[in-house]
Amino acid sequence: MTVTKIEEVTKAKCRIEIDQEFAFVLYKGELRMYHIREGEELDPAIYEEIVGKLLPKRATMRAMNLLKSRPYTEYQLRQKLSMGGYPQDAQEEAISYVKSYHYIDDRQYAMDYIEYHQESKTKQKLLQSLMSKGLSKELILECFDEIVGDRKKELEEEQILKILRKKNYDPEQWTFEEKQRLMASLYRKGFSSELIHVHFYLT
Repeated sequence: MTVTKIEEVTKAKCRIEIDQEFAFVLYKGELRMYHIREGEELDPAIYEEIVGKLLPKRATMRAMNLLKSRPYTEYQLRQKLSMGGYPQDAQEEAISYVKSYHYIDDRQYAMDYIEYHQESKTKQKLLQSLMSKGLSKELILECFDEIVGDRKKELEEEQILKILRKKNYDPEQWTFEEKQRLMASLYRKGFSSELIHVHFYLT
């Protein structure tokens, strides 16, 4: 087990490679404390202490600190920990800890997000946004149906009318090309073609 590379990533931290593979990130003071030097062998007992005790505890504290400022999905939190250079095992321990106390809950995150944005975002936009945060399509649709239920058509109608009013849409004054551009924009936002046509010609 040879320390093949020590690379400074900040003034306080270094990225460590062991046997030419990334191992972990440590503070410079810890390098001195554990006597870790490039080109030298790393005592297996020290390695186990770092990856089995030091880094899982630090990853858990990092996760807790992140969650103090705002909610995260499991995927987002994993990304943050990965960007911090925490090994996979340390990430898993941190995620397991915060999940055990329901500090992260993907279902609740989806419910809260849909509840807050249901009037301003279409179903398609909600799907895109939440899937980009690592939530499954099945979970999102389940939460959407639970919150919106039979009000989906009503919500879409309100959203379309709001957009038409904002654009000062006038079917008598707008040209065919202008109407086509706006209709295409509404399609891209995920509104149903039926509702778009109804409100375009009845507004």
